[in-house]
Amino acid sequence: MCLGGKMIVTIVGAGRLAEGIAVRVLAGGHRLRITDGEPGKADALVTGLARRVDGPDTGALLLSVAGVAEAIAGADVVVLALPYPEGRTVARGQGAALSGVIVVDTCNPVDFSTFDSLLTSPGMSAAEEIADANPGARVVKAFNTTFVAALVAGWVGGQPLDVFLAGDDPQAKSQVAALVRDGGMRPVDTGPLRRARELEAFQFLHMTLQGPLGLDWASAIKLLP
Repeated sequence: MCLGGKMIVTIVGAGRLAEGIAVRVLAGGHRLRITDGEPGKADALVTGLARRVDGPDTGALLLSVAGVAEAIAGADVVVLALPYPEGRTVARGQGAALSGVIVVDTCNPVDFSTFDSLLTSPGMSAAEEIADANPGARVVKAFNTTFVAALVAGWVGGQPLDVFLAGDDPQAKSQVAALVRDGGMRPVDTGPLRRARELEAFQFLHMTLQGPLGLDWASAIKLLP
């Protein structure tokens, strides 16, 4: 694994966020596997990505894998690009297969029925729930503050996109940070995994402002000196 600095990255989920993350992973030259429980969904995303990348090594870099267990086997980083609480379900269900594996939680636990609150209990984040569901996994919160349009571009306002990270394992955060940098973005380490609470709340606020400010889901959170 990590031969020549290149990682094997598995994305569980083949929705819009998965597409944005996949574009950045491939831009960094890493090997990518995509899996989704809905038949044909991962294949469709891989086909679209292959057209976008369109290089001689595309077949070696990009694969659609039918099952989650097969997709995560031997992966350096597993990205859960899933809505809340599906990531927690996958983390619990895969058990020992994720022991020692870097698991990136991307979700925002928004109550979309009211669009007025988060579904997690006070003092808890979706990322911490995943860590509790599988204590052997090395959980890092990342990509939850990024919309797809900005991810695909890799920049905002002419500057590299900020990707905020939270996690308790310094080496795991360092590896995710390298993945972010390789994709042309800027990692921002916000501290321990409990900071995921603020990241999830921050992105919820960001989401609620899309309509009032006419941002059309094309904005991004960026720290400027």
